[in-house]
Amino acid sequence: MRRVAAVLFVLLFSITAHAQTPPSAQPKIDDLVRLLQDPDVRAWLESQKPKSETTHPSASPNSDLEDWDNQTRNRIHSVVSALPRIPSEIAAASARTRSDAISHGYAPVMVIFAALVAIGAAAEQLFLRIRAVRFVKAQGAIAAAGARLLPVVVFAFVIGVIFFAFDWPPLARIALLTFLIAFVAYRFLSVLAVFSVESDRLLRRVRLFIGIFVCALAFRTLGAPLGIDPAVTTAISYCFSIVLLLIGVEAIWRTSTKSRAIKGTLSLFLFAIWVLWCLDLKGLAWIGIYALTLPGILKAVGRSIEGAISAQDGSRQNRVRNIFLVRGSRAVVIALAVAWLAIVWQFNPNSLAHQDPTLTAILYGLLKSVVVLLVADLIWHITKAFIDEKLQSFSADPSAHGGEAASQHRIATLLPIFKNALAVFVLAATALTVLAELGVQIAPLIAGAGIFGVALGFGSQTLVKDVISGIFYMLDDAFRVGEYIQSGSYKGTVESFSLRSVRLRHHRGPIFTVPFGSLGAVQNMSRDWVIDKFMLRVPFNTDVAKVKKLVKGVGAEMLTDEELAPFIIETVKMKGVEQIGDFGIELSFAFTTAPGHQSAIRRRAYTMIRDIFMANGIEFAQPTVQVGGEEKAAAAAAASATVTAAKAEQAKIAAPEG
Repeated sequence: MRRVAAVLFVLLFSITAHAQTPPSAQPKIDDLVRLLQDPDVRAWLESQKPKSETTHPSASPNSDLEDWDNQTRNRIHSVVSALPRIPSEIAAASARTRSDAISHGYAPVMVIFAALVAIGAAAEQLFLRIRAVRFVKAQGAIAAAGARLLPVVVFAFVIGVIFFAFDWPPLARIALLTFLIAFVAYRFLSVLAVFSVESDRLLRRVRLFIGIFVCALAFRTLGAPLGIDPAVTTAISYCFSIVLLLIGVEAIWRTSTKSRAIKGTLSLFLFAIWVLWCLDLKGLAWIGIYALTLPGILKAVGRSIEGAISAQDGSRQNRVRNIFLVRGSRAVVIALAVAWLAIVWQFNPNSLAHQDPTLTAILYGLLKSVVVLLVADLIWHITKAFIDEKLQSFSADPSAHGGEAASQHRIATLLPIFKNALAVFVLAATALTVLAELGVQIAPLIAGAGIFGVALGFGSQTLVKDVISGIFYMLDDAFRVGEYIQSGSYKGTVESFSLRSVRLRHHRGPIFTVPFGSLGAVQNMSRDWVIDKFMLRVPFNTDVAKVKKLVKGVGAEMLTDEELAPFIIETVKMKGVEQIGDFGIELSFAFTTAPGHQSAIRRRAYTMIRDIFMANGIEFAQPTVQVGGEEKAAAAAAASATVTAAKAEQAKIAAPEG
């Protein structure tokens, strides 16, 4: 390009000069024109043109794929040709690093590395001895994790302090830093593998895999600073990848208890991942790795967190905290995996994703969508656990009175509706956000949803009426979960709500699902207190004052009953004569109780009043029939004898009870 620009510049300069120079410059211009007409010069100029100018338009749709194919072939060729030069390049880099350290008065890099590791190990052992004395009483999963991780932290801190305390030579500094970071990373990952892998045989292979993987990263990082040919560095990475592939296949066949077919499928899957990595499709390769390892990692992380929670407090009562820790830790693992995948795609410009802007936008939109789904899932499960925990903590007794109990029952009524509304909101917001991240214009969707909502409202007026009526019932606090209500022909205990209806459990068992729009006026029988009234008939000659005194004693006795007294607000009393009937007088009685307990108290009052009446000779009025005629006196005498005999029989029955 520089030559073409120079020739064009000379040509432009010559044309400009031709207009301003005297006729003596004409021979030079003629020579330049003849030079440009030379076939060799013209062929060279054509070869220097950009490929986009010489490529036929019909091949443009496949240019990205062809470029990737050419790059992949060139890379494979360079790697194959660089394999024989690996020993010489490594030896030359090692010699340069060694001479750089020795020329500045330091020992060779590997000697310094070994010395730093030895000092860090000594500090680690000293820490373990101190910890054994001071922290011998530590218990639980947190202490177990600290017992393994804290020594590694001490080791890393000590060697870090020593490393930054000296001014190392340039090559030795980068080599030492890379090897030390790789060694510390290996130790940390090995500790995490102990908590994630249960089998000892598999744990040994996992540690070997981690060690080789960390070494591969270290060599690849040191390639450019130590002056190693990039083709040789890539070839070294390919060699390490083959070793890792063999370790993975061997672990599948030696440690897995699955069938041969599954083992063979897993081995082919590993080989496919390796091929994708070799073809520089690292994003797809990492997706395959995630598909193979991420489920097990998530399961191990969740199991470890649950074990730590159980060991720490011995129970799992705090559901919100437990769900936040378990699902939050899994979300962090997935988020880190997504972030790493984004980094891989970002620093892999030769992949197919970077060749097509549309594909790039879709891929990054998918990665962002995964994060959005994780956040939505975490918010929903935490909120759901919080609501369920609150609902379980509320009293199940609807008759509990007092301001705090009323507030709790109202919250228990509103929380299920809030949970359903939140589920709809989270689902809609998540769907719209994911579509927006994928490049879909959501403004027309929102506008269309509004129009559809208006049309749906006109077409389903009954549904809208039910929903709005339910909202106003909740605002008016007409009823709560656990209360007994009656509306028209529907009555029962409120069990639950939806957005449009209420579920009533009848006292005989059936369940009514009643739309809010069909309720109308609601009679709440479980709010605050209940006044229960009943009537008793006694003969005309009954001493009313004596009855009132006896009933007062019954009421006082009921207040001493440990089972009934907590629910009695005003004990049973006789109000007086309600009316005079055909065959006796009607006496009115009343008492006030907490809602839901009036029936039990009324039954006990009936029993005690009957017993006290029979013990004191007070009868209940009974209808009698008198037959007219000449035998009127005889019939009356017979009726009187019958009544007397009945009284005597009742007295015999009541005598043992007294």
